[in-house]
Amino acid sequence: MSDIAISIEHLSKSYLVGHNTARAERYTALRDVVSRNARNLVRKTRDMLSGRAIVQGDEVEEFWALKDVSFEVKRGEVLGVIGRNGAGKSTLLKILSRITAPTDGRIKIAGRVASLLEVGTGFHPELSGRENIFLNGAILGMKRIEIQRKFDEIVAFAEVERFLDMPVKRYSSGMYARLAFSVAAHLEPDVLIVDEVLAVGDASFQKKCMGAMRDASTRDGKTVLFVSHNLSAIRTLCTSSLVLSGGEQVFSGPVADGLARYAKLTEISEVHRSLDRTRPCIEGASVDEELASEGHLALRVLFSSPWTLSPVLIGAVIHNEQRMPIFGINTDLDPSNVPISAKSGVAVLKIQNLSLYSGTYTVDIYLGEKNENYDVVESAVTFTFISPSNLTSGLSTDLIGSMRVNGQWRILSK
Repeated sequence: MSDIAISIEHLSKSYLVGHNTARAERYTALRDVVSRNARNLVRKTRDMLSGRAIVQGDEVEEFWALKDVSFEVKRGEVLGVIGRNGAGKSTLLKILSRITAPTDGRIKIAGRVASLLEVGTGFHPELSGRENIFLNGAILGMKRIEIQRKFDEIVAFAEVERFLDMPVKRYSSGMYARLAFSVAAHLEPDVLIVDEVLAVGDASFQKKCMGAMRDASTRDGKTVLFVSHNLSAIRTLCTSSLVLSGGEQVFSGPVADGLARYAKLTEISEVHRSLDRTRPCIEGASVDEELASEGHLALRVLFSSPWTLSPVLIGAVIHNEQRMPIFGINTDLDPSNVPISAKSGVAVLKIQNLSLYSGTYTVDIYLGEKNENYDVVESAVTFTFISPSNLTSGLSTDLIGSMRVNGQWRILSK
């Protein structure tokens, strides 16, 4: 028997994106409308006959989510897949989980595959936790007696005994994640695929997940593919790494080397826009992803000016995924900051133990002098933050807002 559990050769995945150019045109002649509709009809007919997806829109752009990715994973290995948002990590896991088909390439997977790609994937919301356990086992090809043998372990690990016969649509995100991970880890897959499971749940649940994945690899000889922005977890758990950037493979090999390569990718990146060199401008920015995965924030901003700014004023506003501002901070309001005058330089903002819930955040950056703003870059940086104590609770709905506060409840009985 070969010791290769997963073999990927020249894997690629493309999507067709439609654009409606008519909406961008203020005035359109009748002949343009007729010719555009004729072209669209011919294109859609050709796509239908060739079996390709029919895409709405006047112009079609081909977008490559993955391009020419090749690697192998041995039995018992834990592969950490690393990359920034949009690198192609989730697309890769969806292809390996047979959720979507590749455009090109060859895939070989030895044995059964269990996937936990996101909270709720693979569960029927109307069914109870008990029913979903048996449903997932059947999907994996297990017999009912095999599932029953593992049933008590699954329930004990997930800690949902009291709510086992309740529809999972009433579970909190933490309960959902605990049960989903427990099912995927205990139903004896040969390959376990996990995407960002540590982003949901409290610290004890995250520790249990790490232990379960480690045991699956070292004790049971299972193969694990693990995607996470928590670089500390990648370093602790994984035996090898794969680094993706823009859909392309940039590194495959030892974890330490993979993390070093990823660190280079996340160094200060240029702001992609035309810069007015006659005014002070923000040239680049970055967030230390490893510190963000440990509950801290380190922001670096590169700036330049045709004249000396006296003093340099730089501000940052953090937004959540809905673009709601969470908080803002600038050099003028920081009592520890010593005002300096400069024509160019790097500004560094550090916040220890940032009180945010786990999630994806963006940073708007401002550059000015005294009472005047010279440059603003919206969404200059996007980063994934991992809270060290990402609390979830009972039967409550998802956590509201983005900030964690250190409040204390006390209930007095009458």
